[in-house]
Amino acid sequence: MSLTDRESQPVPARRHRTAGGGRALTAGTMLAVYLVLLVAIPSNLTITALGGFGRPSVLWGLLLLFWWLLTRLQMRAVDAVPVTQPVRIALIALVVIVLVCFASLMLRGQPADQISPAITALLRLASWSGVLLVAMDGIRTHDDAARIVRALAIAGGGVAALGLAQFITGQSLLDWVSSIPGISVDGASVATRSAFTRASATAAHPLEYGTALVGLLPIAIGTAVARGFPERRQTRPWIWWTIVGLIMAAALLSVSRSAILGLAVALVASLPAIPQAYRWLIGVGGAIVTAVVIVVVPGMLGTVVSLFAGASDDPSTQSRSDAVARVPEFIATSPWIGQGFGTFLPRYYIFDNQWVLLTVEIGILGVLAFAAVVASAFGSAAWAARVSPFEDTKAMGRSLAASVLTIAVLFVFFDGLSFPISGGLLFLIVGLTAAMRTIAAADIGIRASAERLSTFAESD
Repeated sequence: MSLTDRESQPVPARRHRTAGGGRALTAGTMLAVYLVLLVAIPSNLTITALGGFGRPSVLWGLLLLFWWLLTRLQMRAVDAVPVTQPVRIALIALVVIVLVCFASLMLRGQPADQISPAITALLRLASWSGVLLVAMDGIRTHDDAARIVRALAIAGGGVAALGLAQFITGQSLLDWVSSIPGISVDGASVATRSAFTRASATAAHPLEYGTALVGLLPIAIGTAVARGFPERRQTRPWIWWTIVGLIMAAALLSVSRSAILGLAVALVASLPAIPQAYRWLIGVGGAIVTAVVIVVVPGMLGTVVSLFAGASDDPSTQSRSDAVARVPEFIATSPWIGQGFGTFLPRYYIFDNQWVLLTVEIGILGVLAFAAVVASAFGSAAWAARVSPFEDTKAMGRSLAASVLTIAVLFVFFDGLSFPISGGLLFLIVGLTAAMRTIAAADIGIRASAERLSTFAESD
């Protein structure tokens, strides 16, 4: 039996007794809906009657959490060998610390304008946890994981295309959304820097947009290299490479230091997922995209160079440096559990650094727990890539690991968990890395079964 033939293909998730049980309502379907709500709908859009609680993606994430709890209570059997999930342990630790922080701040008493943000932050974390848990426990086969990964790559291409259209036209192109009855949209206008439009696509801020682009780039590259993974080997590979090119061009035209640095991190982190034969393609293709941007957009090269050359004098860079220096001052009263998740308002100080902000809000223990979520996700994807005998699973694990690393690095440059798309993408991808751990463990079982069958056949 040839491993590459995958004669022992896992059955589709809809035939398993995992989350959703039915023929249509699978974990993959529910996560696909979440991805559409997260990326296709402007992240600054809310349902007016619900106020800050009315973001569609957040509401769907809460539904996913309830659905996960319901299916876990009803589960009578498992369809895959349980594996230890470090991501689950780290998530539990993070949630417990956040709840302890919330209880502590409520006991201390808070200004009225901090109570609602604290509750909203708890709901966001619950929503993200629902997404992570459904991905981790509901995605059980390589094929279903590959579908979500392809959807993420397509989402990256869509965001990039809309951002490029905004850059060219200088218009938001989404102003019509605010005319929908019952919908509120905050801050729909586009920003500018050095006479260039700073696109944001459906994101609320250019930095959130840049994080979505470069965070999804490793996934798009991995999908292109594998030509869409097993089910799509006969499809036109140029479609996936076009998506990679769109994302790279959009990142270069984002007029953002963070996005360009993130682009470099994403490309370097993606190298292990790229076969050597494709590395020249990525290098040459990247050079071509960069050359086209320089030629087609006069002045862009000088603008980008000035962004880095004058970084030391830039107010945003100085703000980030000052933020680190002021951390001891802000955590002095509660260094271990912080001031409370979501309660450090801009009137106190604006941290363009999610890691620093978490240190202030949920303390040293909280930021260590969040770091454990990221590290365990990276480790799970890397472990899956190392132990699986199948090249397509290896490639997908490596691309997810690179994506998690890229987003974690970008969180140094802005408070990513304050924005729906960047936070939602991180937790979705973390959930997929945990699913890859289960899939890789099943792959090991498939390999062992194949070897036993081969030995048995030879003995006959």
